[in-house]
Amino acid sequence: MRAPARLFLASSNPGKLAEYRELAAATPLLIELALLPDFGALPAFEENAPTFAENAAGKALYYSRLREGLVFADDSGLVVPSLGGAPGVHSARYAGPQATNAQKIEKLLVEMRGKARTERAAYFVCAIALAERGRAMAIMTDRVDGEILEAPRGARGFGYDPVFYFPTLQKTFAEISAEEKNLRSHRGKAFRRFLAALSSML
Repeated sequence: MRAPARLFLASSNPGKLAEYRELAAATPLLIELALLPDFGALPAFEENAPTFAENAAGKALYYSRLREGLVFADDSGLVVPSLGGAPGVHSARYAGPQATNAQKIEKLLVEMRGKARTERAAYFVCAIALAERGRAMAIMTDRVDGEILEAPRGARGFGYDPVFYFPTLQKTFAEISAEEKNLRSHRGKAFRRFLAALSSML
């Protein structure tokens, strides 16, 4: 039996790794996912590109030059067109580099105050890139559309999930199960596209 292909996630976040492992488990593709060894000890990559795809690709290329093997990286965030695309690529640092999820949501709701429902449209974006030894191999992007509520709802999820309303299910991303979120989310959709591309390479 062929050994599974090993992919290293350029992150120190075990929660993100667990989410990707759950998504990978639903595919027949033989892959094994792990965090990039000693990620925290490596010089950090500066995520300052204007798009999610460029940040993901830059990160994958950068760390693949520092470690052996297949390295994948992602960048994701929330885009609100009526705010000029904010928080966008600055989603994680929207309320400051050390801000909590609650503080980021609070800042977003202040910015959205007084906006009509037609101005509350928003979407999550996720870009995933794969590289090996400084060579780009794949990059996939996907999105999920919804709208921003006036107050948080639900206790699941993370980030902006409690205020991201998904009309198809009439719930926020913080009110749906992890399985349902994986099926619908920007990250789930992008990762499934990523796995489809990967299957033709392995």
